[in-house]
Amino acid sequence: MISKKLAFLNSLCLHGKINREEIMKKSLNLILATAVVTALAIPAFSAEVTMRISLQLPLKSHLGQNLLLFKEQVEAKSNGDIEVQIYDSAQLYKDKEVPAAVGSGSIEAGVASLTRYVGDIPAVDIFYQPFLFDNEEKVRKAVAKGSEIRGPIDEAIKGTGSTVLWWQAYGGAIMLSNGGPIANPEDMKGKKVRVFGKTLGQFVEATGGAPTLISGSEQYLAYQRGTVDVGMTGVSGVKSRKLYEVMDTITVTNHADIEFIVVTNTDWWNGLTDGQRAIISDAAAMAEASVRDKMSSIEAEAYEVAKQNGMNVVTPSAADIAAFKQAASSVYDAYKEKAGDMGAKLLEAASKY
Repeated sequence: MISKKLAFLNSLCLHGKINREEIMKKSLNLILATAVVTALAIPAFSAEVTMRISLQLPLKSHLGQNLLLFKEQVEAKSNGDIEVQIYDSAQLYKDKEVPAAVGSGSIEAGVASLTRYVGDIPAVDIFYQPFLFDNEEKVRKAVAKGSEIRGPIDEAIKGTGSTVLWWQAYGGAIMLSNGGPIANPEDMKGKKVRVFGKTLGQFVEATGGAPTLISGSEQYLAYQRGTVDVGMTGVSGVKSRKLYEVMDTITVTNHADIEFIVVTNTDWWNGLTDGQRAIISDAAAMAEASVRDKMSSIEAEAYEVAKQNGMNVVTPSAADIAAFKQAASSVYDAYKEKAGDMGAKLLEAASKY
């Protein structure tokens, strides 16, 4: 129809019955009018609920893939009534900004390292007490929903305006360096070390280094520019962030357990229907089980990728680990002082594992 009308206008122009300026104006009006009519004729389909999630890591990271699994489940079970939008690579908020952004309602949900809540809840750094959770069995007991350790933490986070949806495993903390490993406190002395929490900074200070707080999304440049000598992260980050391009050695200390949590604004959460909350909760439980069960294979694959890209992977001896533990005993004293009764109870619970 529109092509016929345009052809008719062109014929008028050719016969001198209308000038070219008029034909251009009429053609434009015709196209715009047709577009409006077409838009009005097509029914609009939109989700009843939009759930935006902020993530500091790339979407290809295992935490990003875990969010995609959650998104697929929620949108399928809700028949598209709930739309999940993932903003990865710190597009909206850096890791340290997520607790405040979610708690205030600036965004519906976000992923944050558990230690980002240490300012409000000092006891959350139970997972960063040196070598406390040094095997998977201990970690699984601690992070089980409703456990003597996770239960009180989830409850305390409610006081920040957020509700925990699920925990995302990130594995054990390792050291990255150039030219040789950080296998014992002697190797740490005088080194500038990237950390992502104050308690980890205390560990570095106690073992002879100088800690520098650097966001996960900024660590690549920090290593590349020599801002720090040593990095601290989970090995999966070496793969997803291509840290093998700027560091050549991994020291497998596993001195802390790194946990991320997916939190949602409590007011937004309470505003959903029972059915919507059920769909999201079920998907969250599925996503949590999935990432926890895959963590060992995720780490194994990341170590393999690191080796394939030229990294040297070093495991400290039992004597080296013992030296780290002895040097870092003051970290526990500081935790007991800051974390109060809640921290004491969590330490007592952890001692039974």
